[in-house]
Amino acid sequence: MDQLVSFEALLFPSDGRNPHMVALMTSPMSVPDPHAPYSTLPARMPHPEVYMDYIAEGLGPRAWHYHLVEALDGMNKKFVNPYVIFYPTVSRDGMPFPINKCLREIQGRSFREATAWRGNIIIAKYRESPFSSMINGSIADFPILRNYFMTHDAPQS
Repeated sequence: MDQLVSFEALLFPSDGRNPHMVALMTSPMSVPDPHAPYSTLPARMPHPEVYMDYIAEGLGPRAWHYHLVEALDGMNKKFVNPYVIFYPTVSRDGMPFPINKCLREIQGRSFREATAWRGNIIIAKYRESPFSSMINGSIADFPILRNYFMTHDAPQS
């Protein structure tokens, strides 16, 4: 039987509620971690889709993408424990996901609808590789992530 392991991750709900911690479930993957040059740790597939409203069902990881945050602008060194941002890409009905009100508020005057973060955003923390060495995050990560979102739009795919 496959073992599910969870890690504490930060959820930025699209409906404007405050960010809060959630248990991000992961399951073992049979393929090696694409971000680890070598690893003795087995790769784990995160399941952020559990927290993504309106996401297409039955597609698993094909319905969302991820973006790595290894440093803030102006930093000379990378984070010891970087972040991975999971965001939805395929909706249940083919319509765009709702604009994330929480991140819209954080971006303030720099908000642009064309490049807005959409849907529920889940952020996990990791050590060497996002798919083999996730660690628990905490609400103390919020100020760093707020600074990131203040100056970064959603990745365009």
